[in-house]
Amino acid sequence: MHSRNQKNGLHAPKPIVLASSNPGKLAEMQEIMKGYYVYLQSEFFSDQVEETGHSCIENAILKARYAAEKTGLPAIGDDSGLFVEALNGAPGLFSARFAGETADDKANVQKLLKVMHDIPEGHRHAKYVCTMAYVRYATDPLPICVTADWSGYILAEPRGKEGYGYDSVFYLFRERATVAELSPVLKLRLSNRTQALRELLAQID
Repeated sequence: MHSRNQKNGLHAPKPIVLASSNPGKLAEMQEIMKGYYVYLQSEFFSDQVEETGHSCIENAILKARYAAEKTGLPAIGDDSGLFVEALNGAPGLFSARFAGETADDKANVQKLLKVMHDIPEGHRHAKYVCTMAYVRYATDPLPICVTADWSGYILAEPRGKEGYGYDSVFYLFRERATVAELSPVLKLRLSNRTQALRELLAQID
């Protein structure tokens, strides 16, 4: 395969590891990363790096460096979360475990709605934030980092059955729907993760 690509003047896809074990995330990102052969880190190892950073950028870099160290490949790490203005940015870095270390999406959404119960309409603005970091190797002194956000509004009750996380209560005024009511194709086109990935790829290509 490699020699045939060279003979035809084509370039073989560049290998890169995604610091994640989520096949759904991989499927989304592969739609955009056509020039790369993307691996999940779980194809190489099962443990997870401890997220000790105090920002999305720090955690994304930690993940990318760990994946690169364990695999010997260039790596992309990402860290994302829901940041609610009225809650001083919470759940933020703790979005995936807002209701506890073993909490699922339903429990996290229920806790969010509970703590926001008394917050009136007009004061429920929020944003999804995704930061991605790319390292060529584990000790890369110049990681490339990008951040993208997606503005929305937290509803008082869930709507829609697509998506995951807080998608069912994250309302988009322009679309007049929650993210959980969007088609997978439209979500992929609009999401903050897609925006961040496209910007990152433009810098590393």
